[in-house]
Amino acid sequence: MIEILEARKGQIFEKGTEGTFDMACDKVSVAGSVSQRACVFCGSRVVLYPIADALHLIHGPVGCAAYTWDIRGSLSSGPELHRLSFSTDLREEEVIYGGEKKLYAALTELIGAYHPKAAFVYATCIIGLIGDDIQAVCRKVSDEQGIDVIPVHSEGFRGTKKDGYKAACEALFRLIGTDEQSIAAPHSINILGDFNLAGETWIIKEYYKQMGVEVVSCMTGDGRVDEIRRAHKAAMNVVQCSGSMTYLAKMMEKDYGIPFERVSYFGIEDTADALYKVARHFNDPAILKNTEELVRKEVSRIYPEVEAYRKYLEGKKAAIYVGGSFKAFSLVKALRHLGIATAIVGSQTGNREDYEYLEEICDEGTIIVDDTNPLELSRFMSERNVDLLIGGVKERPIAYKMGIAFCDHNHERKEALAGFEGMINFCREVHGSIMSPVWQFSPAKCLRAQKEEMEDANSIRQAAHS
Repeated sequence: MIEILEARKGQIFEKGTEGTFDMACDKVSVAGSVSQRACVFCGSRVVLYPIADALHLIHGPVGCAAYTWDIRGSLSSGPELHRLSFSTDLREEEVIYGGEKKLYAALTELIGAYHPKAAFVYATCIIGLIGDDIQAVCRKVSDEQGIDVIPVHSEGFRGTKKDGYKAACEALFRLIGTDEQSIAAPHSINILGDFNLAGETWIIKEYYKQMGVEVVSCMTGDGRVDEIRRAHKAAMNVVQCSGSMTYLAKMMEKDYGIPFERVSYFGIEDTADALYKVARHFNDPAILKNTEELVRKEVSRIYPEVEAYRKYLEGKKAAIYVGGSFKAFSLVKALRHLGIATAIVGSQTGNREDYEYLEEICDEGTIIVDDTNPLELSRFMSERNVDLLIGGVKERPIAYKMGIAFCDHNHERKEALAGFEGMINFCREVHGSIMSPVWQFSPAKCLRAQKEEMEDANSIRQAAHS
C-alpha cells in the first residue's frame, strides 16, 4: 500500500491484504485533502435541475449560479426553462440587511415573465449565515401567483453532497401526490435517478414501452412538474442512482405503499437484470415474454461488436472514480466484457453495504477508495500503471496530465451510455481513448517508457554479470 494520510486510512482498502474488510464511509471529507465531492447545494441542484418546465432560482451570490449552470447537460423533449440559471445575486448590502425583499422581487418578476409550472428556490451558504426565511417568502409568492414555490434547504456547509440529495428529495416529495385526478395503468413505474444526460431516459422508456409497462414519471431526467405530481399513482419505483434517490423511494414506500428496486442500466448484465426485475415484479406472462424477447434480441445484436473491441483491449487496466457506487458496480462488470481489469475503484457517496459488494466483485489487489482526492488518486494510478480513468469533469485533468486515457461517465457526457445501445457507445469510447496515438507523445508516458527500458536494461546487465 502506498503512503497515505493517516486520517484517510480507514477509507482505503486493498482487496487481498491481511485483515477483514472494514471500510469507513459516510464521513465528512478530511480537511485539507481537496475532496472531489461537491457541496450540499450542488448535490441538490444536480438532482432537481433536469425538471425542464420549472423555474430554478438560486438565492445567493452569483458565483453559486455560475458554478452550477448547465451542470447536467440533461436533454429535454420539450421546454428548456431549466437551461437558464437565475440568481438573486446577493451583494454586501443584502448580506448586512437581509435578502428576503430581493428574493420576493426576483420570484415575482421571473414567474410573471416565464410562467413556470413550479419554482424551486435554492438556499446557499450565505443564506444559512444571514438567516433569510426563504420558506416564508416562498409561501407568500405561492399564494399570490398560484403555483408551487418550493424552498430547497441546501446551504452548502451543512454536510456532504449526499445531504444535498436528501434536500432535493424532500423538495420533490412536496410535489408528489398533489394530483389526485390522474390515473395510471396497473403495470406502471416511476424511474428515479436517471437524468437523461445524453438521451438515456428515452432509451430506457422505449424498453419499458416494448415490455408493456407504463412510465408515469422520470425523476428527474426530461422531467415535468405535472408528471411528478401524479407519481404516487405508479405501482413500482425503480431507482437508478441509488445515492441520490433511495431516500425519496423510501418516503414514497412509507407514505404511498409503493415498493422499489435498485437497478442499473449500465452494462449488459445490469441492464437485462433491471428489466427482468420489473417484469418479475408484475408477474404478467405477456410482460415476461416481451422482456425475454427484448433482451435476447438486443444482446444478440451487440455482443459480436463487444467481442471485436475486446481483441484490442484485453489486458488493459482501469481506474474508476464516480459519484454513486451503484454505477461503479456496473462499470466493473462492463470492463470485464472488454478484458479490462479494474485496478482502482471508488465513489463519492457509497455506503458500507455498497463497498462490501464492490469488494466481493473486484479482483485481488484492487484498491477500493471512498471520497478520494487528486493527489491520492494520481498516486494510485501511477503505482498501478493504469491505462484508463473513468470519472467526471474534475477527474479529467488528472488523467490527461498523467497521459492516461479518459472516459467521461458523469454529468457532462454527450454519448448515451445506458442500455444495450449504451454498452456499444461505451466500448467505442473506451477503445478510442485507450488506443489513441496521442498518448505516445505524452511526457508522462515517455518518462514511464524510459524508466521501464532502464529497468529492463539493468535486469539484463545483472543477469549477464551473474
